[in-house]
Amino acid sequence: MMTINKTVIDKVEVEGAISEAGKKVLTPEALDFVAALVEKFEPRRQELLARRRERQKALDSGLLPDFSMRTASVRDGEWTVAAAPADLEDRRVEITGPVERKMMINALNCGARVFMADLEDSLSPTWTNVVEGQLNLMEAVRRTLTFKSPEGKSYELDKELATLVVRPRGWHLAESHVRVKGEPVSASLFDFGLYFFHNARELISRESGPYFYLPKLESYHEARLWNDVFNFAQDYIEIPRGTIRATVLIETILAAFEMDEILFELKEHAAGLNAGRWDYIFSMIKKLGKHAEFCLPDRAQVTMAVPFMRAYAQLLVKTCHRRGAHAIGGMAAFIPSRKDAKVNETAFAKVREDKLREATDGFDGTWVAHPDLVPVAKAVFDEALGGKAHQKDVLREDVKPVASYLLSTAIGEAKITREGLVNNIDVALQYIEAWLRGSGAVAIYNLMEDAATAEISRSQLWQWINVSAHMHDGTPITRELYTELKEELLEKLKAAPDNRFDDAARILDELVLADEFVEFLTIPAGSYI
Repeated sequence: MMTINKTVIDKVEVEGAISEAGKKVLTPEALDFVAALVEKFEPRRQELLARRRERQKALDSGLLPDFSMRTASVRDGEWTVAAAPADLEDRRVEITGPVERKMMINALNCGARVFMADLEDSLSPTWTNVVEGQLNLMEAVRRTLTFKSPEGKSYELDKELATLVVRPRGWHLAESHVRVKGEPVSASLFDFGLYFFHNARELISRESGPYFYLPKLESYHEARLWNDVFNFAQDYIEIPRGTIRATVLIETILAAFEMDEILFELKEHAAGLNAGRWDYIFSMIKKLGKHAEFCLPDRAQVTMAVPFMRAYAQLLVKTCHRRGAHAIGGMAAFIPSRKDAKVNETAFAKVREDKLREATDGFDGTWVAHPDLVPVAKAVFDEALGGKAHQKDVLREDVKPVASYLLSTAIGEAKITREGLVNNIDVALQYIEAWLRGSGAVAIYNLMEDAATAEISRSQLWQWINVSAHMHDGTPITRELYTELKEELLEKLKAAPDNRFDDAARILDELVLADEFVEFLTIPAGSYI
């Protein structure tokens, strides 16, 4: 354990090795700022987490989400968010990925308009990953980021780069390696604080700014907390309020009922909303999973074309454009094959279909997980936008904010299959095992899996067991069947050298076989890294 300096003595303690990267990132001044954020805002964070738990009890008892009468004046009012800065005006294709050097360079160079550098779902939060990720961000901002592969290939940044947007971890997570007054700090405040402190002024000097994606929000109260953090941070380093811009991922069913309110709370800092589809599906299961009527079929059958996902996506566009904000579509997670052109042809056609649906719905841009998908998505949005930077003039006045639409989980001819059950166990095991070894973005069966997609897999397993679901052939899904299938998969998976599948299996059992739903897999899994 190392205390940094006298100005933060008795406030900040850093546990673990301080590498060369750590010396550049974990400076006394930066940690002073993190400590100031924690002392100011940690009590409110804890209050909001307690409010989440109370809300979950209400949902479990059968009180379904709805639009609040308390905030009707916000939804009915005529107001808009601040105008977008120049480098966030055109967001037709955004690429996402972890803050790993080679992947960052490829993402920034790939021709996408925006790169979301992810400290959350696609980053395994080992201490090394977290600290080196912050250093990589500092170098990316200053355009000094380079990488040399073990084979001797060199990577460096091009002249034209995607606009950098950073996603910190969610309010529910703590950074256990750093403590203030003996308690682990909020991972949100830690990630945001270090990036903002080291880079805000540098970004401004380069005619950009500190831009963020905000994950896992469940209410406008949580957006208000972020807005207060932003104002405090801007005042702290004496830059104008409104310099920070944030795009909120609408990736929880509860946030879908408060999109207007979330934009309103962040008004001068708001840059748009994103349809975070994978976490949204996970949230539907997590929040309503005890009720059999909300039992979802195989993960692969829950597409953006099903009723509750269509309602959510279209309402997001309507809300954003009414308020002058960008509406950004969801992830295309396909990873192109280097060997099978037929697989790619089929997958690219599905990606085009998905992006065409988004563009037709009125989205201003979309997400992809791989550089090879950028031209596919860009071609669709180029045609839809023509010479425009966005299509905020598409107001979607035909879309009505109706609660039952957002909760309509009936999917025609949908079913739970043995293949889907096995795939959930398989993907969850493979992802958790890779996560434990430090990889948070993992290519499995030509899809980029991250924590959000792994959450769908394990939450479906829990739900199917706990609502006594049956497969389409009538076979009941039981703890015993899960255990049998898991053991069969482990026998094959453990053939890989130097693996951590025993730990992965223990974690998955803890998640799937628990009597009560475990809110996030990364919390119990975090004790293993």
